[in-house]
Order: sequence, then structure tokens, then C-alpha cells
Amino acid sequence: MNKTPVLKLKREAARRRAAGRLWVFSNELETVDTSVPPGTLSSLVFPDGKPAGAGFFNPKSLISMRLLVQDTLALPADFVRERLAAALRYREELGMDRYGRICFGESDGLPGLVVDRYGDAVVAEILSAGMELLKDEVTAALTDLLRPKGIFYKNTHQFRELEGLRSYEETAFGVMPEEVQIEENGLKYSIPLAGAQKTGWYFDQRENRLALAPFFKGRKVMDLHTYLGAFALTAAKAGAERVWGVDSSEKAIEAAEKNAVLNGLADKVVFRKEKAERVLEAMDANQLPEKPDFILLDPPNIVRNKKNLPQALKMLGRMAGSAFKALPSGGYLAVSTCSHHISRGIFVETLAGAAARAGRKAVLAELRGQAKDHPILVSMPETEYLHFALLRVV
Repeated sequence: MNKTPVLKLKREAARRRAAGRLWVFSNELETVDTSVPPGTLSSLVFPDGKPAGAGFFNPKSLISMRLLVQDTLALPADFVRERLAAALRYREELGMDRYGRICFGESDGLPGLVVDRYGDAVVAEILSAGMELLKDEVTAALTDLLRPKGIFYKNTHQFRELEGLRSYEETAFGVMPEEVQIEENGLKYSIPLAGAQKTGWYFDQRENRLALAPFFKGRKVMDLHTYLGAFALTAAKAGAERVWGVDSSEKAIEAAEKNAVLNGLADKVVFRKEKAERVLEAMDANQLPEKPDFILLDPPNIVRNKKNLPQALKMLGRMAGSAFKALPSGGYLAVSTCSHHISRGIFVETLAGAAARAGRKAVLAELRGQAKDHPILVSMPETEYLHFALLRVV
């Protein structure tokens, strides 16, 4: 029987661990044994030898250890099922158990595991070497708890490369449909699972879409990065005068048009394949036949890593600045960013700078985050990644 590896924290890293942080970086350990297989369950001790925790160790990753328990070296035997069951109970309390995020990694005690439920279909994503080794246990627990018709692993995220994991997709249980249908905020959406972004749907924006509904009435709405049309269709249902949805993906536009028909809103929304930057340039040059007075900017994650942050912030500021210039007084701009590298303070500061450079004054009407089925650990800022602002130009 192999002995469980024991890792020791450096003295200067002990305070961070004592504050509740669940990630241990390679430079916080006294030694990193590269002979240990990635994802091995290991013990962590403080410099004085007292238990600091236990979790997954990966000598190939900058995040050397992802803790499963704190201040003890004992790990419950059936922790995968127990923690998935607890995560499901929380979603049931929220009323989001049938359509939504069932597991959100570290926030639900299962580092590197994301699980989204689409009724009878389940899509999971594994981002850590430790969870990859426990995939069969995850599949068995999901099968037992959710009784789905199919479980699909979409393990294609770029973060897997940092963990030394290969990229692949796999149906691990049952049969997965090519597309699924969900209900959200009184609207129906058909979601193609093959070739979809992330796990297929952005459940994290559910509450933000609902919050915007009262502001859409009577507006001319331009939804950039519309994907499957969620914000655009929410606007149309809420009584917007006109709605345009733009995305650079032809498949996304086709799916968005299908969702418009599904909800009887095909005559209220115009979807077009185009780059958001090109539309903003056209607005700036007064080349559009009609000017929107409500613009939505919900770009994909533009921050690949911390080193890329300054460049990403410039891009976000440039897009927001173009939107500020194009909007009339009394118009609204809704902006999202989805990277944990961008703090809420930096996000607001970037938007303030964009408004100033555009020569516009803006009032922050709403400052929001991710939906409640994406819980945030107060001891782990990385679990807060989505920032959402609604600004009124005055």
C-alpha cells in the first residue's frame, strides 16, 4: 500500500492557509516532489507539523494543492457523494435544482468539478487532476442522486492543460441528446450541446437577465455577444421597442433564431452574424439605420491569465467607451466580465475610465454578480468571477 505524501508549508505561507485559503501554490511548499502522480490525495502540515489539511496534489501545476479538508488529515470515505448531495440540497432550497449549476468546484467542496443540469441530461466539466482520478465516483454519485438519462463530460477547457490533462468529450452514462430544452425566467431555450460554449448555457447570468427586464420596456436594445439570444429575448418579452442580437458565430445565431420562434418572439428580434467590435465601430460612425438606447456587452472571458490582465482591461475599456459614445443621454449600458482575475473594484474603475475618455457621465444603476447556484466562498476570492454593471448615461 502506497504511503500518502505529506507536504509541508513554508513558514511565510502558514498565515494564508490559516485564513482559510484552499489553494496552495508551488512556491508556498518547502519541497515539491515531482515523482508524485498528478492528483494524488496528499496531506499538508504547518511548519510545526500540525495538520493544515488534505487534498489533491499536482506537482505539474502552479496550484500545487487543492484542499478538500482543513486543519485535519482525515478525509471522509464517501466525500464525493456526500458533497454532491449537499450541493444538490442547496440548489433545491434555491428552487434551481432542475435547471442550473449543481456543483461549482471549490465552493461545493469538490475542487475542479463543475456540474450543470438540464433536466434529465447532465453535463460535467473536470478542471483538476484530482477530480479526473475520481471521475468514476463522480459519475456513480450523479447517477444515484439525479437519475439522469445521460451524463456527458465536456473536458475541453484550457485550464486542463495547466493540470497536465488531455482534452476530450465523453458520454459516461446513458444517452445524451444533441440538444436540450430548459425554462428560465418564463422563457424556453433550446440548447445545442454539441459544439456549445462551456457546458452549453450561462446559468450564471440568470438573475441578471431577470433584473434587467424592467429597464428594457420601450427601449431599442442592441445585445452584443448574444450567443443563444437570452438577453435579447428577455428584452423582447419585457416590451422593448426593437431588439437586435449580434454574435460572431453562425451556429449561435441560428440557435438564437430558433429560440425566438420557440417563444413566439421571432417578429420582435433581429439576429445577425457580426463581430461586436464592428457593430460598435458602425455605431460610432453613425452607419446604423437606427441607434440603440440600450447596449449589452457580455463578451467571453478575455483574460487568459494574470499576465494578460492589462491587455484585457484595455479591450474591455475600449468596447465600453465606444458604447458610451454611441448612447444618447438617458440610455443604458449593461457590461459583464467573467474572470476571477478582474476584481469588482478594477471592473468599476475600468468602466469609470471608459466613460471619462468618452466624455460621458454615467450613473451606476446596478452592480451585480453571478447567480446563487454559483456560490462564492468569502475565504476564496477566486470563486467570485462574474461582475455585472448597469449604467445610465446622463
